[in-house]
Amino acid sequence: MANDVEHEKRALRAELRERRQLLSDAQREDAATALTRRLDELVDSLGARSISCFLSTTTEPGTREFVRAAVRRGIRVLLPVTRSDGLLDWVVATDDDDDIAEGLFGLPEPTGEVLGPIAVNDVDLMLIPAAAVDRSGMRMGWGRGYFDKTIGSMQKCPPVYAVIYDSEVLDFLPREVHDQPVTGVVTPTQTLLLSPPRR
Repeated sequence: MANDVEHEKRALRAELRERRQLLSDAQREDAATALTRRLDELVDSLGARSISCFLSTTTEPGTREFVRAAVRRGIRVLLPVTRSDGLLDWVVATDDDDDIAEGLFGLPEPTGEVLGPIAVNDVDLMLIPAAAVDRSGMRMGWGRGYFDKTIGSMQKCPPVYAVIYDSEVLDFLPREVHDQPVTGVVTPTQTLLLSPPRR
């Protein structure tokens, strides 16, 4: 059974990855601009002063302008750094693009003073990557399990929103025991509350 679910997820991830690669530069830029506005609104509506986010790759919904602007507004932004043991370290973001290097999986990650995995326990809001999210709030990542492990281990989890494109909000996703739900999603056109935050 789990094998079937894993095969289903793998096929769906491949389809979603391909769909993202077909977007034009202009579509990506427009999406990033719209997303920055939505993310700003979410941060303001929650009164968040400390958040975690991620540095988007070229095919992901663009978060970099949002991160820079949040830092300039005085919001503390933690960015993830992957570790070989499956955990995430964190670095406080700056508004300088020179502070970015290639991480463990070739993904953009911040350089700077590394804080341990528990640093994220202090944030008011988590913004995380995803391949897709279904309408019950179930999130499917890219298969490495970093964010499932992080969210699952937090004693007091803040609201967690996945940042995705509109077409990646699906009716249903295959799920496994370790998969963690999210509070909602932020897309270029909408912010959806899907499940209540856990306390």
